[in-house]
Amino acid sequence: MKHKLIICSLVFVALVMSCKSEPQTEVKMVTPEEMQSLLEQEDVQLVDVRTQQEYANGFIEKSQNIDILSPTFEEDILKLDKSKPVIVYCKSGGRSAKCTKKLKAAGFVKIYDLEGGLEKWKFSGNEIKTIE
Repeated sequence: MKHKLIICSLVFVALVMSCKSEPQTEVKMVTPEEMQSLLEQEDVQLVDVRTQQEYANGFIEKSQNIDILSPTFEEDILKLDKSKPVIVYCKSGGRSAKCTKKLKAAGFVKIYDLEGGLEKWKFSGNEIKTIE
């Protein structure tokens, strides 16, 4: 009986320790001001999840376009560095919210979602670039 109790205790401790060692995925909504600060302070990956046509009409500087509607989207996001923070945005926040779920499922650790998307970014007086 004593041996069973010791074995159960050891198994419990092992389970608790293994749960603590796994990184917890963090998904945080950020305002345009917070995002601007993150872009200046951290080595982040900025991802625009809109279509290529939408991206060409206006995007945030230093972003890369990975279209969430593309059939290769899941493969494309795996090319990102999972150890670096990722900021995602779309037009108004719907597609980027879906993207954060996919990033979380893929094992990304630190994920930011631009609140209100590109619309709120522009409304806040921030600049956008276009493909010429």
